[in-house]
Amino acid sequence: MPPKNRFAELQSEITGWRRHIHENPELLFDCHETAAFVEARLKEFGVDSIETGVAQTGVVAVIKGKTNTTGKTIALRADMDALPIFEDTGLEYASKTPGKMHACGHDGHTAMLLGAAKYLSETRNFDGTCVLLFQPAEEGGGGGGVMVDEGVFDKYKIDEVYGMHNWPGKPVGEFAIRPGAFFAAADQFQITVKGLGGHAAKPHECIDTTVMASHMVIALQSIASRTVDPVKQVVVSVTSFETESKAHNVIPETVTLRGTVRTLDSDVQDKVEARFKAICEGTAATYGGSVDVNYMRGYPVMVNAEEQTKFAADVARSVSGSVDDNADLIMGGEDFAFMSQARPGAYILVGNGEDGAMVHHPKYNFNDETLPAGCSWYAEIVEKGMPAA
Repeated sequence: MPPKNRFAELQSEITGWRRHIHENPELLFDCHETAAFVEARLKEFGVDSIETGVAQTGVVAVIKGKTNTTGKTIALRADMDALPIFEDTGLEYASKTPGKMHACGHDGHTAMLLGAAKYLSETRNFDGTCVLLFQPAEEGGGGGGVMVDEGVFDKYKIDEVYGMHNWPGKPVGEFAIRPGAFFAAADQFQITVKGLGGHAAKPHECIDTTVMASHMVIALQSIASRTVDPVKQVVVSVTSFETESKAHNVIPETVTLRGTVRTLDSDVQDKVEARFKAICEGTAATYGGSVDVNYMRGYPVMVNAEEQTKFAADVARSVSGSVDDNADLIMGGEDFAFMSQARPGAYILVGNGEDGAMVHHPKYNFNDETLPAGCSWYAEIVEKGMPAA
C-alpha cells in the first residue's frame, strides 16, 4: 500500500507547518514557540488531551481510538529542537534567527507527527490509545531522558514507543531499520593537561603541555587499534586543542582537549573509559606533568527491540515497498535511546533524497516530498499495531 491518500491531500498544509517551524528554530529546551505552534495545531485537530511543559517545553497529546478493548497504548515521538548553525541554503523560508538552524530535519519530524495526529484524530480507526510525544532537546540536552525521568511513560501507561529520522542519501520515502543496537552511545570528554609554562627558547626549563597533549592525541587512537576487539565498533575523536596562550614564543601552562567517544556495546564503553584515563595519566606522568580527565557518559546505545523492529519494518514495507531491514550501524547518537530503554520500541530511518547535504550541514534541508511517507508510517503504526475491533 502506498502512502495514504489523505496525506497527499494534506501535503501542502503539512509543508506549510514544516516551513514555519524551519523559519523559527529554537535550541535545546528553549522550544517555547515551537511547542505553542504544536499545541495550537493539536487543539485544532481535537485530540483528547494535551499536556505542555513536559521536560520544560515538551508536549504530550492523547488520541483515543473508536474502541479500547485491549487497553493497549502506543507512543509516537518527534523531536522539535534545532542546531546552533548558521544556515546557508538561500531558501525563502530560511531561518530568521542567525546562528540557529533546523539542520537535522526535526522540523520535518514534528510536521510529520502533526500530520499523523490530524489524520488519526479524524479517523480514530484503531482499538486503543495513541500518545504523541513532541520532545525538546534531542541535540545534546537529553530531552528524551528527561521525559522518561518525569514519569511520562508510566503516567500514560505506554506499552510501546516508535520514532523516525530522515536520512539524506537514501531515496525519498524508502525506509531503513535494524534490530538490536542501531545508534551508538555518545560520550564526551574534556582533558586538562597541566605543566610548567615559560619561554619557548628555554623548553628545558618548562614542562611542555603542547608536547604532552600532542602525545595524548596520538596515543588515544591506540584504543581503537589496540585495545578494542577489531570486530567491535569504537570511535575516539579529539575535536578541540586549546591553550591559554596565542603568542609564538610562550609554552603554555595548560592545554585543554575536548572530543567524543562512540561505542555500540556497554562492555566496550567501560573498557574504553578505563583505558582512556590510563593513557592520559600515563602520558602526563611520562613528561612530568599532570592531567585532569573529565569523561562524561552521554546518550546510551539506541537499541531496537526485535518484535517491534519487525513490525515497524512490515509497516514501512506496506507504505513504500522498499525497506532495508538490516541497515548499517550508525555511530551517531540518538536520545530516543532513553525511551527504548523504558519501553520496547523501534526507531526507523526514512529517505530524504539522494541529493543534498547531510544532516548538521549549513546547506541541509528537509525534503518535503518525504512528508506523505513519514506521516503514513506513523499512522499505520497505530492502525496496524492496534487494529480496530
